[in-house]
Amino acid sequence: MNYIQRAKQFKTKKRLGQNFLVDESIINKIIVEAALNTDDTVIEIGAGAGFVTEKLAEIAKKVIAIELDEDAIDVLQALSYKNIEIIHQDILKTDISAFVQEPVKIIANIPYYITSPIIAHLLGEIDEREEKNKNSQCIKEIILMVQYEVAKRIIANEKSPSKDYGLLSILANYRAETEFICKVPSKSFYPAPKVDSALIKLKIRKKPLVEVENPKLFRQIIKAAFSTRRKTLKNALLQGGFSSEVLLKAFNKTGINPNRRGETLSMQEYKILTQAIEIVTSTFRVSS
Repeated sequence: MNYIQRAKQFKTKKRLGQNFLVDESIINKIIVEAALNTDDTVIEIGAGAGFVTEKLAEIAKKVIAIELDEDAIDVLQALSYKNIEIIHQDILKTDISAFVQEPVKIIANIPYYITSPIIAHLLGEIDEREEKNKNSQCIKEIILMVQYEVAKRIIANEKSPSKDYGLLSILANYRAETEFICKVPSKSFYPAPKVDSALIKLKIRKKPLVEVENPKLFRQIIKAAFSTRRKTLKNALLQGGFSSEVLLKAFNKTGINPNRRGETLSMQEYKILTQAIEIVTSTFRVSS
């Protein structure tokens, strides 16, 4: 199937970050990784010209294609499959629970400039209450095409290179198990982007990787720790608004070296530090 010729017939829009996947081997890889059967409903975000959509429709019971571009909607409506439901909507304004009754798999080839907001929208922010996080409750796993450098950040942990591990790593891994599937060269797209991409998988956890009593404080600490990577953890948290007296007692309580940098701490260590800072802060409030 000549995907390149079909893609050339479509007027791509730079403002929407449109780069259509035209490499049949990668399209087939997505289908294999999705492991769908005839009873499955699957959601595709950024269906575009429908190259992946039609492959999904050949297997799944139902494909819900969410697409913002009006021209793409016209192309999708022309596909000869009765099991495709097209949603003309911005994914960032879409409540997944409005379209499905049980957890589904998601396939997403999204504009790279809004990768982080989309992940946060699907998984929920770290400090978002579970009852308000409707989207992640409706998702089993996400197969996601992202920029290669961003993929490395999403799957990173404290043992990864420091430039990769950060707030996005924790946001993704807090509620999902992340897996790198394969690197995708720029020539696999039309028009070809200036960077390589990667296919990754996010499998939703039954419960967060670490359970914290104060998610808001947890996120505040992590955000401060990664906001100034060249600073020590202590200095980064001081700059983030935490008092030196609280930090001194919290670091002593946990045994965490204040001279470490934020990218060396695991999520479990951030949990321990959060608990200590909360306890110390409460003690100061009572004593004052």
